[in-house]
Amino acid sequence: MQIFETKEVRLSFVRGHEVLRGVDLVVNRGEVVVILGPSGSGKSVLLRCLNGLECIDSGKIIFEGTDLNDTRRMAALRRKIGFVFQDFNLFSHLNVLENITLARVLLDRISPAQAQEEARKLLAKFGLAEKERAKPRELSGGQKQRIAILRELIGNPDIMIFDEPTSSLDPTMVTEVLGLIEEITREKRTTLLVTHEIRFARRVASRIIFMDQGQVVANTTDIEGFFNRPPTDGIADFLSHIHR
Repeated sequence: MQIFETKEVRLSFVRGHEVLRGVDLVVNRGEVVVILGPSGSGKSVLLRCLNGLECIDSGKIIFEGTDLNDTRRMAALRRKIGFVFQDFNLFSHLNVLENITLARVLLDRISPAQAQEEARKLLAKFGLAEKERAKPRELSGGQKQRIAILRELIGNPDIMIFDEPTSSLDPTMVTEVLGLIEEITREKRTTLLVTHEIRFARRVASRIIFMDQGQVVANTTDIEGFFNRPPTDGIADFLSHIHR
């Protein structure tokens, strides 16, 4: 069953620069789709379009059968999409428990007690129980990003989308965040991930999308074939530079 489908999605920014040039993409339920590509290829912009953070110029984005151009339903649909940004975007004046439960209480209209129970289960499951009263300033970068992930996960979204979730982290903290994401993928939760962590992508992906200059230039479920026999010279060059 399809979760997301894009059809001929196009988007231009200032001075007519076309960032997305007719992107066709399908994400099926249970897939772990990893999007690779050089900087400026449109990967992050595409993710923002999928969550309604950018408005496309033309084409269609269909989420679970609903055209996202119907903005009247966007707020409700967005609650089914867990979106983790490059930066943590935690509320500095709230503690960890409050950051995780805020949307559940305000938007999903559940009781604070139920939200806290759900949050504590997640914190315990992923080894962060002792941090529930900590403020963001008291956390490491890796801990902040893991809390940001749990904040999205608590709503039990139909898909988790990660936009380069380790790009703002010190290298020593990358492993703990990738470990949490890998645990999520093992639960067969539909996942869409933009990353430059090639070894991680190779390990968890069920499908690889490669973007360049606003277009999808490769789309394959043959993960080992993609890395061992890159389908284009440009992809081979990209992979060789990433591995240096």
